Amino acid sequence: MPNLLVASGIFHPESGGPATYLQEILPALQSRGWALRVLSYGDSRRSDYPYPVIRVARRVYPLRLAQYGLLARKNLAWADVIYLQSTDLPLWGMRHIPRVIKIVGDPAWERCIRRGWTAPDVNIDDFQTMKGDWRVRWQRGSRSRQVKGMDAVVVPGEYLKRMVMGWGIDEGKVHVIYNALREPPGFAKPRAEIRADLGWDDRPTLLTVARLHPWKGIDYLIEAPTSMPDARLIVVGDGPDLGRLQGLAQALGDRVRWMGHLPRADVHRLMAAADAVILYSGYEGLSHTLLESLQLGTPVLASDKGGNPEVVEHGVNGLLVPYADAAALRRGIRQLLARRDELAANAQTGLERFAFRTMVQRTDALLRSLLRQRVQRLTKR
Repeated sequence: MPNLLVASGIFHPESGGPATYLQEILPALQSRGWALRVLSYGDSRRSDYPYPVIRVARRVYPLRLAQYGLLARKNLAWADVIYLQSTDLPLWGMRHIPRVIKIVGDPAWERCIRRGWTAPDVNIDDFQTMKGDWRVRWQRGSRSRQVKGMDAVVVPGEYLKRMVMGWGIDEGKVHVIYNALREPPGFAKPRAEIRADLGWDDRPTLLTVARLHPWKGIDYLIEAPTSMPDARLIVVGDGPDLGRLQGLAQALGDRVRWMGHLPRADVHRLMAAADAVILYSGYEGLSHTLLESLQLGTPVLASDKGGNPEVVEHGVNGLLVPYADAAALRRGIRQLLARRDELAANAQTGLERFAFRTMVQRTDALLRSLLRQRVQRLTKR
C-alpha cells in the first residue's frame, strides 16, 4: 500500500476550497489503496477521520513554521508521494520523494494584497506582469521557484494552466483536473416550502457564499439591494473583510443578512431556497460554490473572471457579467430574476465535465505515475 503525505495550510472543518477539496477526495483515494497522513495548520481538535490528521497551531509565525517543518521531517521518511495544497510549506529535505502541488490561485498576489504591498484593486491578471516594488518581485520569484521544483502541478481549469505556465512551468508538468464535488443530497420539499421553513417571504433572495476578502466583490453585491428595494442579500462566510462590509451594509438593515460560516448541509439548504447564487469576485480558479449551486438546480450569476466561464454557460445555466461594473451587475441580476425558471431548468447543463469519479480517477492516476517514477529511479541505483 503506497503512502501519501498530504501537506496543506488549512483542513476541515475550516472553510475554504482546499479544505473542502481534501475532505471530499481523501476518502476516495483511501478506498483506492492509498495510506494517508495529513499535515496542516489549524486549531481544531477534531480527530474523527479515517486517517491521521496532524495539526500545527497558528502561533507566532516563526514558531508555527518551525513546528510544521519538524513534524514534516518526521513524516517525509514515511511518504512515497507528497501532495501539497499550497506553496510556502516547510517540507525540508527528502527531495527524492516525488512532489505534486495543487495550485488554485496565485499565492504571491494574495499575500501582496493582504500585506498592503500592492493596491487592493490590483487584479490577479495585471499582477502577473506589473513591475511592483522589491517585495512584489520577491513574492512572484519565490512562488515560481517553488512550483518549478515540483514533479507535477495540478490545476482545476484551463485558465489556471495558462497562468502557471506564465510562471515558467513546463506545460508537460501541468495537469488540468477539474474540481468536482459529490452530488449534494436532494431536497424532498419544493423550494417554496424550504423558503417557508427559513422564514423567507416572497422577496427576491440573492445568496453569496465566499471567504470575505476584498477581491470577492461583496461591496458591489451590497449595492444591489440599494437599487432594488424588493431584493434581499444573504451572505454566508467570514473573513478579514467582515467588519468593513457590515459597516457598508448597516443602513440596509435586515435586507442584508450575515450568516457567518455554516455547515455544508445548511449552505445547500440556502442554495436550494435562493432565487440565485451570485459570485461576483475579481478572481476565481474554479469555484466549488458555482458547482454546488448548479448541482442543486439554482442558477448562478458570476463575474467573467478567472475560471468562471469554464463553469457558467452564459444564458444557459446562468449569466456572466463584467467585473468590476456595478451597473452591469445590477442589469445582470434583473435579467437573471426575469429568466429564473428558464435558467434553473438548465442548471445542470454541462456538469458532466465535473464528475467526482473522473476527478478521483485522474488524481489517482497522476499520483501513481509519480510513484512509478520513484520506483524506477530507485531501481536504477
